[in-house]
Amino acid sequence: MRIAFLVAPEGVEQVELTDPWQAVVDAGGEPVLVSTEAGEIQAFNHLDKADTFPVQQVVGEVSADSFDGLVLPGGVANPDALRTDEKAVAFVRDFVGQGRPVAAICHAPWTLIEADVVRGRTLTSWPSLQTDLRNAGATWVDEQVSVCDAQPSTFVTSRKPDDLKAFCETFVGEFLKQSRPA
Repeated sequence: MRIAFLVAPEGVEQVELTDPWQAVVDAGGEPVLVSTEAGEIQAFNHLDKADTFPVQQVVGEVSADSFDGLVLPGGVANPDALRTDEKAVAFVRDFVGQGRPVAAICHAPWTLIEADVVRGRTLTSWPSLQTDLRNAGATWVDEQVSVCDAQPSTFVTSRKPDDLKAFCETFVGEFLKQSRPA
């Protein structure tokens, strides 16, 4: 199970990257850090700088068909930057078009909105995104984790860091069900 983690060069909420990353590793999968620029990304603990992480692949130089699933970590600045990057948005859209599962937490559904892939789906997110999701044609729910199995692609979404345990267990289970044989 090879999973892309798409993040901007800075602004990802560290725990929303590291906990899901570890969940993929613990499930025997291969997480791959994909960003819009080569080098390192700067993670944050809310508004404070945290650790840096090496970028393994640059969006635009890799395609969705190289992966079994996509994880979109949150933070406010991270998805806000991703949704303004055409290659990042196209990368997300390609995952959905190919029917590959996508997991998004906190503010990450902003990138899904920009990719125009939420219409008719039920998602959860950080509460301040509920109007954005509804305006994009989604149904917003206030739940720890939401699984929307609408075609062509399954979405697993969660609201915040407090939901990470349920988010990780759920998305890993969904990704394992849908992963391609090695």
